[in-house]
Amino acid sequence: MVNTDVIKQISIKYSALSPYLSEKGLRIWAATEAQSLGYGGISAIATATGISRQTIHSGVHNLEFDPIDNMRNRSPGGGRKSIVEKNPNILYELEKLLEPATRGDPESALRWTCKSIQNLSDELKSKGYKISPRTVCNLLADLGYSLQSNNKRYEGTNHPDRDKQFQYIYNKVKKFQKAFNPIISVDAKKKELVGLYKNNGKEWHVKGTPESVNVYDFPDPKIPKAAPYGVYDVSLNEGWVSVGISHDTAEFAVATIAKWWKKMGFKRYHNATELFITSDSGGSNSNRSKLWKAELQNFSDKTGLKIHVSHFPPGTSKWNNIEHKMFNFISINWRGRPLTTLNVIVNLIGNTTTKEDLEIMAELDENTYEKGIKISKEEMEAIHLVKAKFHGEWNYIISPRSKYRK
Repeated sequence: MVNTDVIKQISIKYSALSPYLSEKGLRIWAATEAQSLGYGGISAIATATGISRQTIHSGVHNLEFDPIDNMRNRSPGGGRKSIVEKNPNILYELEKLLEPATRGDPESALRWTCKSIQNLSDELKSKGYKISPRTVCNLLADLGYSLQSNNKRYEGTNHPDRDKQFQYIYNKVKKFQKAFNPIISVDAKKKELVGLYKNNGKEWHVKGTPESVNVYDFPDPKIPKAAPYGVYDVSLNEGWVSVGISHDTAEFAVATIAKWWKKMGFKRYHNATELFITSDSGGSNSNRSKLWKAELQNFSDKTGLKIHVSHFPPGTSKWNNIEHKMFNFISINWRGRPLTTLNVIVNLIGNTTTKEDLEIMAELDENTYEKGIKISKEEMEAIHLVKAKFHGEWNYIISPRSKYRK
C-alpha cells in the first residue's frame, strides 16, 4: 500500500509535468511511475493524478508492446468521435437557428434574441443535442461565420426618382463646369465638444505617454460646442469651413456660403454669373426651409449671382460630395487629438490635406444665429424663385431682384 506522502509527491510532479507532455507522454509517464511503486502503484497514480486506471493500463501496454518510434498519441481511428460524426444533422440545425427567416422556422424564438453561442447552445440542447458553447463556436467557424458588427449601408427608403435626381444633378454639374461657373456642395458637420475630451482614433506619442483627457464626456455649459459648416468646390477640390459657436441655422449656412464667395469663390470665378449649390434635404439647408430660401435671395441680391439649387433625395445625404471629399478627411486629420479650443479646431481643419491636393480655409464665426426666425408670406412671395419642371421641391433657381452687383 502506497502511503499518502508519496501520493502527494506524485500529485505535485504531475502538476508540473502535465502542461508539457502529450496525451501519450502522460500515459507512459503514469505507467512508469506506477511500475516503480510496485503493488498498488496503478491505484496510487490514479488517486494522485486523476488519470483513469484504464488509461494507466494502456500506458503499461505501450511500454511493453509498442515500438519506440511509434509517436502516435492514439491508434488510427482512436479518440472520441466529433459531434458532427455522431450527429450529422447538427450543422443543418445550427444554420436553421442562425437564419430562421430563410432556412428554418420563421417563428423561431431565437429570431428575436441575441445569437450568442450560449443561446445557440441552449437552443440545440432543447432539440436533444449535447453540445457546449465552446463546441458551438468551433462549428460556427467551420461554417464560415464570424463575429461582426452592424455595417452602415442603408439610409432609408429609396425614393422612386432617386436615380433620376442623381442624373439631373450630374448633368447640371457638367453644364456648369463647361461654362466655368462654380459648383459647391454644402452641409453642416456634426457639432464637436471643445475641451479635454476623448477623440476617437490614435496618434503617435512616445511610448507610455498618451495624452490625458477627461474620463467623462460631460459638456461644460460655459464652453459652446463647435458647429462647423462647410462649402466644397466640386471642380477645384477646395473648400471653406466656418466654425460657429451658435445654432446651425439657415442664416448661418448662407453666411458661410457668403464667406466662401468673398474669401475664395470670387477670386476663382470673378466672371461667373451663376452658382450651383447641391445639398441634402434636411437640416439648416433643408429644401423645406423658408429661411434658407430667403437668405439665398439676399445673397443673390448682394452678389448678382443666379443661384441654382439641387437637393439630394431624402435618405441619400452621403452622396453629397462634401461628405466624402472633405468632411471625412477633416475627421481623419484630427483623429486621436483632443479638440481643446476653438482655435485648435480651426487650425486642424485649415491644415487638412490629401494626396489629391485638397485645400481648405477655415475661420471662426462668433456671430449669434437665432433659432425660430419666421418668414412671412409676403417675404416668400417677394423671393424670385422658379421651380424646375422635374421635382421643383428639390430643384429651383433664385435670381437677383436687381442687376446691381456689390
